[in-house]
Amino acid sequence: MSIENTIRKIMENDLFVETPADQIDLDGSLRNDYGLDSLGFVELRVQCEDQFGVQISDEDFTPEAFQSVHTVADLVRRLQGAAA
Repeated sequence: MSIENTIRKIMENDLFVETPADQIDLDGSLRNDYGLDSLGFVELRVQCEDQFGVQISDEDFTPEAFQSVHTVADLVRRLQGAAA
Protein backbone atom coordinates (compact mmCIF):
# COMPACT_ATOMS: atom_id res chain seq x y z
CA MET A 1 0.00 0.00 0.00
CA SER A 2 1.31 3.45 -0.84
CA ILE A 3 2.17 5.99 1.83
CA GLU A 4 -0.70 8.17 0.60
CA ASN A 5 -3.23 5.35 0.92
CA THR A 6 -1.97 4.47 4.39
CA ILE A 7 -2.39 8.10 5.46
CA ARG A 8 -5.92 8.09 4.02
CA LYS A 9 -6.72 4.96 6.07
CA ILE A 10 -5.31 6.60 9.21
CA MET A 11 -7.55 9.62 8.58
CA GLU A 12 -10.63 7.44 8.16
CA ASN A 13 -10.01 4.88 10.90
CA ASP A 14 -8.03 6.74 13.57
CA LEU A 15 -8.93 10.40 13.05
CA PHE A 16 -12.58 9.70 12.21
CA VAL A 17 -12.66 11.87 9.10
CA GLU A 18 -16.13 11.38 7.65
CA THR A 19 -14.91 11.13 4.06
CA PRO A 20 -14.21 7.53 2.98
CA ALA A 21 -10.48 6.88 2.53
CA ASP A 22 -10.76 6.27 -1.22
CA GLN A 23 -12.46 9.66 -1.68
CA ILE A 24 -9.93 11.75 0.26
CA ASP A 25 -8.27 14.20 -2.14
CA LEU A 26 -4.48 13.91 -1.90
CA ASP A 27 -4.14 17.67 -2.29
CA GLY A 28 -7.13 18.65 -0.13
CA SER A 29 -6.46 20.76 2.97
CA LEU A 30 -6.35 18.56 6.06
CA ARG A 31 -7.63 21.47 8.14
CA ASN A 32 -10.14 23.14 5.82
CA ASP A 33 -11.42 20.20 3.77
CA TYR A 34 -11.23 17.40 6.35
CA GLY A 35 -11.62 19.27 9.63
CA LEU A 36 -8.44 18.25 11.41
CA ASP A 37 -7.85 20.34 14.52
CA SER A 38 -4.69 20.63 16.60
CA LEU A 39 -5.37 17.34 18.36
CA GLY A 40 -6.02 15.66 15.00
CA PHE A 41 -2.67 16.85 13.68
CA VAL A 42 -0.86 15.53 16.75
CA GLU A 43 -2.62 12.17 16.36
CA LEU A 44 -1.72 12.06 12.65
CA ARG A 45 1.92 12.75 13.58
CA VAL A 46 1.95 9.89 16.11
CA GLN A 47 0.21 7.49 13.72
CA CYS A 48 2.66 8.31 10.91
CA GLU A 49 5.60 7.76 13.25
CA ASP A 50 4.18 4.37 14.27
CA GLN A 51 3.10 3.23 10.81
CA PHE A 52 6.18 4.34 8.88
CA GLY A 53 8.93 3.98 11.50
CA VAL A 54 10.01 7.61 11.37
CA GLN A 55 10.55 10.29 14.01
CA ILE A 56 8.87 13.60 13.12
CA SER A 57 10.77 16.36 14.91
CA ASP A 58 9.16 19.57 16.09
CA GLU A 59 11.04 21.33 13.26
CA ASP A 60 9.33 19.04 10.72
CA PHE A 61 5.91 19.26 12.39
CA THR A 62 4.83 22.39 10.50
CA PRO A 63 1.58 23.56 8.92
CA GLU A 64 3.31 23.34 5.53
CA ALA A 65 4.34 19.71 6.04
CA PHE A 66 0.84 18.80 7.28
CA GLN A 67 -1.10 20.72 4.63
CA SER A 68 -2.37 17.70 2.67
CA VAL A 69 -1.96 13.95 2.30
CA HIS A 70 0.66 14.64 -0.37
CA THR A 71 2.76 16.91 1.84
CA VAL A 72 2.66 14.45 4.76
CA ALA A 73 3.65 11.59 2.43
CA ASP A 74 6.54 13.69 1.06
CA LEU A 75 7.73 14.34 4.63
CA VAL A 76 7.55 10.62 5.48
CA ARG A 77 9.53 9.72 2.34
CA ARG A 78 12.17 12.34 3.17
CA LEU A 79 12.49 11.06 6.76
CA GLN A 80 12.66 7.43 5.61
CA GLY A 81 15.42 8.38 3.18
CA ALA A 82 17.33 10.23 5.89
CA ALA A 83 17.13 7.22 8.19
CA ALA A 84 18.38 4.80 5.53
